[in-house]
Amino acid sequence: MAKPYYEFFSPVKVIAGHKALEHIPFELKTLGCSRPMIVTDKGVRGAGLIDHVAGAFDSTSIDVAIIFDDVPPDSSLETVRKAAEVYRGNNCDAIIAVGGGSVIDTSKGTNILVSEGGDDLKAYSGAHILKRRLKPFYVIPTTSGTGSETTLVAVVSDLEKNVKLPFMSQFLMPDAAILDSRMTLTLPSHITAMTAMDALTHAVEAYTCLAANPLSDAYAYSAVKKISENLMTVMEDPKDADARLELAQASTMAGIAFSNSMVGLVHSLGHALGAVCHLPHGLCMSLFLPYVLEYNRDINGDKVGELLLPLAGSELYATTPKEQRAAKAIAFIRELRDKLYNSCQLPRTLKETGKVSVGQIEQVAQLAIDDGSIIYNPNESDFDELVDILKRAWE
Repeated sequence: MAKPYYEFFSPVKVIAGHKALEHIPFELKTLGCSRPMIVTDKGVRGAGLIDHVAGAFDSTSIDVAIIFDDVPPDSSLETVRKAAEVYRGNNCDAIIAVGGGSVIDTSKGTNILVSEGGDDLKAYSGAHILKRRLKPFYVIPTTSGTGSETTLVAVVSDLEKNVKLPFMSQFLMPDAAILDSRMTLTLPSHITAMTAMDALTHAVEAYTCLAANPLSDAYAYSAVKKISENLMTVMEDPKDADARLELAQASTMAGIAFSNSMVGLVHSLGHALGAVCHLPHGLCMSLFLPYVLEYNRDINGDKVGELLLPLAGSELYATTPKEQRAAKAIAFIRELRDKLYNSCQLPRTLKETGKVSVGQIEQVAQLAIDDGSIIYNPNESDFDELVDILKRAWE
């Protein structure tokens, strides 16, 4: 049955390839820019990845005005203010974010301040506060997981009040996302695994939760297929540029999908666990994905079962009766987690993390029940049901 109503919005230009970075000067020139500021962190810069970006400007009339590499693991209001000062002090006219989620969120916040003026980022917190286009903005992801290069959301911490401020506006979306295999070739195996499971969860929840629509389904389904076909290839051969590029594209496609169809209970539990135990977001996604799919199976088993094809291939899909496909799809994800554990010791259970105690389960459940993502989960949940899922994820 056709969905009676939905909206789909994806204005970000995607430039992908093994030499995609070399196209940045042209993109800047089309918007009249000649003095971009690069925003990154010290880890990315120390890994030499900024050299690839800077090299793209050799023999061009465009100069990188300044590199701001003071971004911490969690973006903050103070970091954004400092970046905006550097931008203004160097007469910049565009922002290029090179990094993961924190760098991208910092860049989005910085773009608000340099476009709107002032230094009070809190004034723009919330949904759809911005009313006009911001300065030219480009994102070069260095991980394949968050999908932030195609989303209209940013999260910046207010360290004084110990809260995270959300920002949501179509004007936060970059003018272009540049996916270049060189930017992830040196990514450590455990981060590769965590970020890929983050992208897989984005795609699976986008496909199976309540706000899914035909267009988001197409992106999500393809993202699942690319991750399934390429993740273990990269784990076995981290320098496989083709497989790295496939994962980068999968992350972006999953980002487009969940930006338009939202996510569900895996994210609610993951957000809560991250807040209580300070575990990486991608790891939290991996920990909960099969358990939530099992919990939802009575409601959306047919939709979960459809993912057996991109996950496991045509032969297993064709030989599996329809009523068993959801169970097989969930089993495939469990097997993938086992392979990642054997490859890089990525924990599969809360107990294996060594950072979660049984006594924290009820606290996580209480936070999760109030998380906004739970609204889009197919199966309605109460506190006791969340506690039960967390206990099953324990060991």
